[in-house]
Amino acid sequence: MIPAERQKQLLNLIRQHHIISITQLVELLGVSHMTVRRDIQKLEQEGRVVSVSGGVKLLEHLSDELTHNAKSLLSTLQKEKIGAFAAQSIPQNTTIYLDAGTTTLEIAHRIADREDLLVVTNDFIIADFLMKNGQCRLIHCGGTVNKANYSSVGELAAQLLRQLSIDIAFISTSSWNLKGLTTPDESKLPVKRAILQSSQKKVLVSDSSKYGKSATFHICALEQFDSIICDKDLLDNAQTAIRERKIELILG
Repeated sequence: MIPAERQKQLLNLIRQHHIISITQLVELLGVSHMTVRRDIQKLEQEGRVVSVSGGVKLLEHLSDELTHNAKSLLSTLQKEKIGAFAAQSIPQNTTIYLDAGTTTLEIAHRIADREDLLVVTNDFIIADFLMKNGQCRLIHCGGTVNKANYSSVGELAAQLLRQLSIDIAFISTSSWNLKGLTTPDESKLPVKRAILQSSQKKVLVSDSSKYGKSATFHICALEQFDSIICDKDLLDNAQTAIRERKIELILG
């Protein structure tokens, strides 16, 4: 059987079971463990499945995004650690971008006393916090308001971001895998893509619960990032694949 046919069969088996062990796949396909692992690796790189301990499962499809208030209750310790690592990595006299999100808000909490920074953001919660508590200079990009996530989205916000030169962009996401970042909200695409174009260094900040998920709209490939800051619960195979792509991986 040629690899493409075998991988198609493997994918059909995963769809039938939703989650299946490597041992089961070896028995059902009549091939070696090594062959199954190679096929899984290829399918995972294509963003079609995600490896788990001892097996593989389909990517979880994200049809809608949680509100800011709902997100703020999830993975709080992981977000705090990620925020601390990110804040420590920012050099003096830097222009940074903080994407809308509860993880990037943790970065804002830790840089409030930095007079040397210029912070650009599309997040109203971050802007409000830094206006009231921060020593840094601040730019909010404006644009169409996403009320559920207290952020600016759409082309108007993107136009402002394209006019700036950002040293480091800390970018958040609700869903990512080895193929890249996705979103269920089309209105977020212009802002995400504009900041990727306007920044010298691009850092993905995300806790591991977002990994292995996919949504309708593709934002960018994972290779566009120079660095990923995540927590230590990120799957081992994902850690290996990220490092093989020469992306710096920091686990908090």
